[in-house]
Amino acid sequence: MINWYPGHMTKAVRMIEENLRITDCIVYVLDARAPFSCINPDFERLIGSKPVIYAVNKADLGDAARVKQWVEYLAQGNRTAFTMRATASKSSQPILAAIKNLCRAKIEKYKAKGVRTTVKCMVLGVPNTGKSTVINNLCGSAKTVTGNRPGVTRGKQWVRVNDFLEVLDTPGTLYPKLNDQTVARRLAYIGSIKDEITDTYELACSLCEELLAIDSTLFATRYGAEATGGEEMLLAIAQKRGYVLRGGEVDTERAASALLDDFRRGRLGGITLDSVSEYAKESSCN
Repeated sequence: MINWYPGHMTKAVRMIEENLRITDCIVYVLDARAPFSCINPDFERLIGSKPVIYAVNKADLGDAARVKQWVEYLAQGNRTAFTMRATASKSSQPILAAIKNLCRAKIEKYKAKGVRTTVKCMVLGVPNTGKSTVINNLCGSAKTVTGNRPGVTRGKQWVRVNDFLEVLDTPGTLYPKLNDQTVARRLAYIGSIKDEITDTYELACSLCEELLAIDSTLFATRYGAEATGGEEMLLAIAQKRGYVLRGGEVDTERAASALLDDFRRGRLGGITLDSVSEYAKESSCN
């Protein structure tokens, strides 16, 4: 069972609840490799009817067709969605325009009174989706602390973007109980759950199984190896790469770490594990 909910996340949720009262809209950052898994049910309850912009980040690491389906699926009611690669300069411009449009009524109301108001936008997401990088992209400069690991942002940071917009960077927050272990594993694959609390070998085996189900040619292309299961694939990768321990034993643990790193860095190609059809069907059943 994968579950990770350190104490600072409880404090973060309280902080989010307190600041939602003064927030005009939400930018919800999702990882393109597992968009649905990144949607925290607790956040959905807290957000209520506030307008939401889904920023499907790291789009270059996802499958283009599946990501497009997710953008269309998420853009319902007072919610809209955009793909982006937050490390690319000015890729957040559509989001900036959407914020201005969603909050136009407030801006115009104060403008009519001769007052220039500030729109307050909260940036939410599970750990390691790139929230701080999205904010830096909006600002056009590095104003928040970023890092390619979960748990970098610990406190709140209000950041001024321009003359009408302030954004709040919040700590990455998971849900207290990860009851759906498929979701938990996918969050672990993309690095939203600390590697230290997972079994790297078991996680890599599980990832192999999911990738084989999506495209059985992925491993032949990357590693020149073929297999029908996770353990068999890790053994094949270790043999192909010469990962051998003292005494001649094949080092499948090293192969597991290499596979996870290759997936996270996009070396296996664009992959989106969550499919709209999978979760739309589940939602209709519920």
